[in-house]
Amino acid sequence: MPDTPSAKAGIETRRITVGGIQLNVAVTGTGPAVLLLHGFPHTWRLWTEIIGPLAGRHRVIAPDLRGLGASTRAAEGYDAGTLASDAEGILDALAEPTAAVVAIDAGTPVAFLLAMRRPELVRRLVVMESLLGSLPGAEDFLDGGPPWWFGFHAVPGLGETVLAGHEAEYLDWFLAAGTRGRGVSPEIRDAFVGAYTGHESLRCAFSYYRAMPATARQIGEAVAAGRLTVPTMAIGAHPVGRALERQLRPITDDLTAHLVQDCGHLIPLDRPTELLRLLTPFLDGVAESAADTFVHTQVS
Repeated sequence: MPDTPSAKAGIETRRITVGGIQLNVAVTGTGPAVLLLHGFPHTWRLWTEIIGPLAGRHRVIAPDLRGLGASTRAAEGYDAGTLASDAEGILDALAEPTAAVVAIDAGTPVAFLLAMRRPELVRRLVVMESLLGSLPGAEDFLDGGPPWWFGFHAVPGLGETVLAGHEAEYLDWFLAAGTRGRGVSPEIRDAFVGAYTGHESLRCAFSYYRAMPATARQIGEAVAAGRLTVPTMAIGAHPVGRALERQLRPITDDLTAHLVQDCGHLIPLDRPTELLRLLTPFLDGVAESAADTFVHTQVS
């Protein structure tokens, strides 16, 4: 099992109406806001092990993204631009004028576009284990083609039909691969399986992949219009590694990068202690040395 610090907190879940849908949002703690954006196949429970520690110094806001978890199974709006508007709406509904934004996987393009479009809203940006559209820098990662499930999920109607009745087995593969075989707790596993069981749940999940061409266009347009000026941290593990940093380096004014060793894709569950060691000073605005800013830090 992964290393897991105690992270129990008095978490309140709220229903927040944004863009004509309702989003399920977990909220706890006090202080400067931190918005946590998960990916696939996750819900806000991906952040279970770090919410408690963060809540001691921050107001932690962790939504189920559109169509996922307990949020509305929306018919459309799975491109990163619309999802960034969802995130902005959550902060507005909670009367938060700014937030640090921490994102992983499918949440990363959302956080990136939010920071590009509304830099005054995003105090600091942390992105993990994802790619940003077709930006240069990910050629080594994509040398053998994109991950196999990208194509499978992108075919309209296929995945949700083929996987009916086998959702648990399918998610178990991702949870094992995402922790390099260490697995996640039965409680978290069951929460994820429950959230992704059924035709509509899978349709919404796979809609993120079907919207990737639109998301890539939005990212390209944002980069063509300006640079990422928000202080940013890129964190890699297995399998994405340094690809995200390489995409960000030419377009970002203030970038810190870290590579977490012996860690799977699900960094917040696989290596939460190491993640907190990186997040805590960065979210508090503690600057790294110039050397650290431009050199990979490997956390072992």
